[in-house]
Amino acid sequence: MTLIPKPSENPEAEHPSKPLELYVFIDPGDPKCWELIPVLRRLQIEYDRYFTYRVIMKMAMSTQRGIAQAAGASHVPHPALPAVAIKAAEFQGKRAGFRYLSKLLDYRFLKGRDVSTQETLIEIADRIGIDVDEFIQDFRSVNAAKSFQCDLYISREMEVDNAPSFVFFNNNFEDEGLMVEGIHDYAIYVKVLEELLGEQLEKSIPPSLDELFKRFDSLTTSEIAAIYKVNVRTAERELKKRLLQRRVECVPFSGTKLWRRKLDL
Repeated sequence: MTLIPKPSENPEAEHPSKPLELYVFIDPGDPKCWELIPVLRRLQIEYDRYFTYRVIMKMAMSTQRGIAQAAGASHVPHPALPAVAIKAAEFQGKRAGFRYLSKLLDYRFLKGRDVSTQETLIEIADRIGIDVDEFIQDFRSVNAAKSFQCDLYISREMEVDNAPSFVFFNNNFEDEGLMVEGIHDYAIYVKVLEELLGEQLEKSIPPSLDELFKRFDSLTTSEIAAIYKVNVRTAERELKKRLLQRRVECVPFSGTKLWRRKLDL
């Protein structure tokens, strides 16, 4: 863990009553960032009352050229476009942005799709049910590109060199934050939250499984088992019931199973 100063500006500060703030640095092209999504989902479910979070795009310098021009063009693939699209989705709300990010990473690392094209990025917006027309307008505007550039500025100011990284802050602006780079056991992130808060965290009761899928769209069997504190066999039995009822669908992947809500629900 590394001590890190708080950024000089926080234009998206929300819910000041929540005592902790979490910056999540992600590179949409890095498979390790896909592995980080279940950690952030579980933190939201169990400890959302304690923190706000902000997703920050952190990408290599070689992907940053011509961002505004690529977003404004009609059919020009560009490696920075996924990040710009995530920023555009966030204009419809933080939850919409996070769902878009999660689905984009599924497309990239589960389906092997090219997410550097506008056609695929628009398809993802339609898949998660956000306003597609509004998304296209925001995506092609200069505002989404500027939002991405703001993320890059924050990364430089906070001297975050690697993604994925978590940076945790308390609500005292003068205190330094704690940066955790890479992927770690879930308990490590909970411990950092408790250290910054100075007390033990109280877990929230998880929502119903149907509500969980409405919020996050797709999850693995082990992720669901961890959320509900059951073994994988029990979780899979409940999921198979919903599969037979055509409420979810199952996609085998890399030795595990990814479950997602049916499109027509």
